[in-house]
Amino acid sequence: MLPLKSGVTIGEGRTPLVESRLRRNLFVKFDGANPTGSFKDRGMALGVTVAKEAGADKVIVASTGNTAASAAAYAARAGLKAYVVLPKGNVARGKLVQAALHGAVIIAVDGYFDKALELVLDHGTKRAYPLNSFNPWRLEGQKTVAFEIYEELGCPDNVVVPVGNAGNIYAIWKGFKELGELGLCPKLPRMIGVQAAGAAPLARAWREGLNSPLFVDSPKTIASAIKIGRPINWVKAFIAVRESGGMFVEVDDGEILRAQAALARADGLGVEPAGAASVAGALALDLPGITVAIATGHALKDPDVVEVKTISISSQEELIPLLER
Repeated sequence: MLPLKSGVTIGEGRTPLVESRLRRNLFVKFDGANPTGSFKDRGMALGVTVAKEAGADKVIVASTGNTAASAAAYAARAGLKAYVVLPKGNVARGKLVQAALHGAVIIAVDGYFDKALELVLDHGTKRAYPLNSFNPWRLEGQKTVAFEIYEELGCPDNVVVPVGNAGNIYAIWKGFKELGELGLCPKLPRMIGVQAAGAAPLARAWREGLNSPLFVDSPKTIASAIKIGRPINWVKAFIAVRESGGMFVEVDDGEILRAQAALARADGLGVEPAGAASVAGALALDLPGITVAIATGHALKDPDVVEVKTISISSQEELIPLLER
């Protein structure tokens, strides 16, 4: 099922699949429980393994944050040097801290993720091994989430995935197709791609019946991990959605934040806004059958989006009434 056994590992995978209290037949695959707090670790374990076996001593990624954190951690584990190219001012601090902690060289560029990726494609790939999701080994690792869902639940009717650079939805579909080819999944799930309303080139094209994205030059969303206007894997994402009979939809930032809070308070799962986008999409669509929403990252990746309310007291007399509410 995988092209080779991963040699560089920090214990990724085997993340929780939680039956949600938000809606009947809704399950959440919490990939924020991976070692660096996001689904990226699945693909990075395999990608870094291949890089090391190929004799590379440096790796490079463009990132909105999660890829940078994961690449830095797995490169450190493999004894490789990591370069991460990030859009200045558009990366959550939690992710930036991770990349720095693991020893990556951090390069900030003016603009959005698409500019960072352009620089990596034009210059970085000649000097270091690239680990963005155009690297097929990354997607091979990321498809393992399909195998885990199958092991715990069988084949669901729908799988809802946040879409940024658009590789993960294709990778998961590839995993389910392989299960189908082995006779394990006679009915494959529909793949539902969810984008933030301010960064929705695929969802808007889908709604208008187009065959190519309506690229966004200045994406805007609180969900920084999917704040991408020109997804490099859009062709693969369209293939996954079309072949599966699925769809692309968009949700606004308000829906994302409400889903994030609802999931945390109903199920005890703290996810970053991009991860909550899939839950928001699943709740908005009310899909028939069993639905799995992929929660791609941990809430602590982007803590600044959460409003923290406190009640100040100075005595026991003030505490007691609060406890009796």
